[in-house]
Amino acid sequence: MLNKLVKKFNAKSNKHLLIIFTIFALSGSGSLFISSPILSAINLEDLITFYPLYVLARIIIIIPIYQLMLIIIATIFGEFNYFWKFEKKFLQRLKLIK
Repeated sequence: MLNKLVKKFNAKSNKHLLIIFTIFALSGSGSLFISSPILSAINLEDLITFYPLYVLARIIIIIPIYQLMLIIIATIFGEFNYFWKFEKKFLQRLKLIK
């Protein structure tokens, strides 16, 4: 099963796969940690009182923060090229780049 994950993520080894998962985990946690003060600063809860719309707005704000955190943390771990390919694929799916 671990070999399937190594192939799916184009990892070089099990250790590389662990680094990739660590970067994803730190990026997700970091983006949520950083987004809270940003959301408080723009007073999103007071602006949007309808909870489902608030959640949608929060997700829309968190996604770019996550993408930025992913590149920053990947660079710290020396995996910029791997995650830049991942990032380009994401941006192409959104039709933001060709």
